[in-house]
Amino acid sequence: MSDSIQADRRQVLRLLAITTAAAGAAALSPPALAAKCETDGTPLQFVPKTAPDPNPQDDDIVKYPKCPYCGMDRKQYHHSRHLVHYQDDLVDATCSLHCAALSLALNMDRGPKTIYAADFGAKADPKPLVNVDAATYLIGSKLPGVMTAQSKVAFGSKAATEAAKAENGGELGDFDAALRAVYQSMASDTMMIRKKRSDKKQHAGHG
Repeated sequence: MSDSIQADRRQVLRLLAITTAAAGAAALSPPALAAKCETDGTPLQFVPKTAPDPNPQDDDIVKYPKCPYCGMDRKQYHHSRHLVHYQDDLVDATCSLHCAALSLALNMDRGPKTIYAADFGAKADPKPLVNVDAATYLIGSKLPGVMTAQSKVAFGSKAATEAAKAENGGELGDFDAALRAVYQSMASDTMMIRKKRSDKKQHAGHG
């Protein structure tokens, strides 16, 4: 990742993340529990707690089966998963761009070496990871979103993104545009997630 991209991305994070994502993360993770953080788990993982990994993209679902911020199964959500590889080789492997944005906001002073996203347009199962700097995102399409009401889907090729746009609508953008969209919708998405989980718990209690 080039120094200019790194600097621009840090600026985006500082302007947007502090006011939105941190509040969303706090809603998902009670501070009294988050401060303890004795073992890996969700949603306590305010910083990456796994061992350093110089090649986290290799067999990432096997090594990182659960999202550290919401606990969702990354194999089930292989099509939306992201992976943030920090410069100190610590890793946050998430279920979605939403949770990757939480990681980037909470690890403000830990610079990302590489950020990966699943190539939604690939035919393989699980979807392969691609460097987000080479990906094109389809934002706000009819494709289902993960942890968000507004879909943000990564594609390895611009042509595949344009084909998906023709069928599903939305707008093309790069990773930073998708990240901005995440932070801008963080409050509403967090409230939506919390309501869904509360309703699920109530339903299970009456089952």
